[in-house]
Amino acid sequence: METMNGTARIRGAYSTLSKKEQRIADYILKQPEQIIHHTINQVADDLDVAESTVFRFCQRVGFKGYQALKIALASDVVAPLQDIHEDITETDTALEIAEKIFSTNGKTIESTRQILEGDSLEKTVELFLGARRIEFFGSGGSAVVALDAYHKFVRSGLQVSAILESHMQLMSASQLTTDDVAVVISHSGASKETLDIAKLLKEKGVPTIAITNYAKSPLSKIADVSLYTVSQETAFRSEALASRIAELSLIDALFTAVMMRRGEAGRASLQQMREAISMRRI
Repeated sequence: METMNGTARIRGAYSTLSKKEQRIADYILKQPEQIIHHTINQVADDLDVAESTVFRFCQRVGFKGYQALKIALASDVVAPLQDIHEDITETDTALEIAEKIFSTNGKTIESTRQILEGDSLEKTVELFLGARRIEFFGSGGSAVVALDAYHKFVRSGLQVSAILESHMQLMSASQLTTDDVAVVISHSGASKETLDIAKLLKEKGVPTIAITNYAKSPLSKIADVSLYTVSQETAFRSEALASRIAELSLIDALFTAVMMRRGEAGRASLQQMREAISMRRI
């Protein structure tokens, strides 16, 4: 995992960093191809900070140290993503805006792909397959993602549910047991509604999976398994909008993996769903 995309990790954790740490992040993101040739002492001198500050920054964004960060950045430089200027201006045509949005979404998915952890994905699939019931939780924009997850997984033949109203979510979470699985979706991983549910699930010993932005958020510390997305802010749309594309893609991957493992049982369930839906077609 340490050799995966370095710039993606830094961008994903950026909003959680202190002002001093953001200075270090900006310095690295502007010249990753040069940083791989710099010592930690050179970086510290250029920024007029202590070497220990740079070292702690590396740990804050998910690396064991400066050398591990350099290895990840070297991997980025070998095959860099082509950057298209993303700042949308008032003079942009509708086509230019669309091209910038599509570019941002594409880079969000690619950055997320680069930080996927195989062990976490496998553990999630195993928990899904062994659960008595799977419940998806999310508030605000993440509620839409939770509903999409329900819409997919209801086809699997597994017992799934998703409730959108916050009080009803707490009531439902209180009824889950150690035989169930909860999936808590939150881009920031820090909203009160989401953390209240996660804490309740933790108290009850319910296996909990977090889908959240790549950062050391309160939610990821509570969850048993964390699946991360990476996205960048642009001038005219919130970071969470781009991340939603990555979250939906992540759920697509989980659904497909579960269906492949279920084999004939999954295919039979899918066929039953198709036959039921066909009744609505003219």
